[in-house]
Amino acid sequence: MADANEIGSPSKELLGFASYLYKPDKSGLRAREGVLNGRRVQYFKGKSALNALTKSDDGQTPKCATREDAIEWMQDLLDYQLIVRCDKDAQNARLLRINPMQNFDEETYYAWLYEGSRLLVILGGIGVVAVVLAGVMFPLWPSVLRNGTWYLSMLALGLLGLLFGIAIVRLIIYIITVVTYPQGLWIFPNLFEDVGFFESFVPLHAWEVPKDAKKPAQVAEADAGTLGAADTDADAKTE
Repeated sequence: MADANEIGSPSKELLGFASYLYKPDKSGLRAREGVLNGRRVQYFKGKSALNALTKSDDGQTPKCATREDAIEWMQDLLDYQLIVRCDKDAQNARLLRINPMQNFDEETYYAWLYEGSRLLVILGGIGVVAVVLAGVMFPLWPSVLRNGTWYLSMLALGLLGLLFGIAIVRLIIYIITVVTYPQGLWIFPNLFEDVGFFESFVPLHAWEVPKDAKKPAQVAEADAGTLGAADTDADAKTE
């Protein structure tokens, strides 16, 4: 493996190739997750990378005109240690080992050492520092901002408390109805379902359908569909 300090920093063009392959929404290169030296990494097969660099979608020009050009770029990624050639463990396919031969071969696997653009990480760090400083300097805020922040925090806590209150009340009502009736009554049955905000409160209430009651209905629907298909086939043969 070449020493990146001796070679120098990778060129912008090479980083552009790395960024292109690193983003599956652009290149279509789907990486899998593995473990290399105790660290989680994304790895891919060399042949898949060559296909991503030489493919032409929607009439667009591919990143590399020939497969040989793509192989040269992949070797550059290896030389600058943006990727590393590795082998799968025989016992556990997710465990990877660095291959001592760091030449490119499309039939082997490569793990990413490149971690993408650091811009978002830097901006996120700046945002965290700004939030901390704003919190520390809260006593120095103008009275209007302090009052507004207090009202907003009370509103958020009130909504959170209301949600917990509704959850507790609906659970109590459900337990009471399960004990007194064969079925349980749910208030806001879609409250914790994967639906929109307004759909979470519709309908207002609903009786729980026993699981045993669902199966005969599903069987009846399946039988009705089978009979309908049979009747259709019979009519077709009669004609």
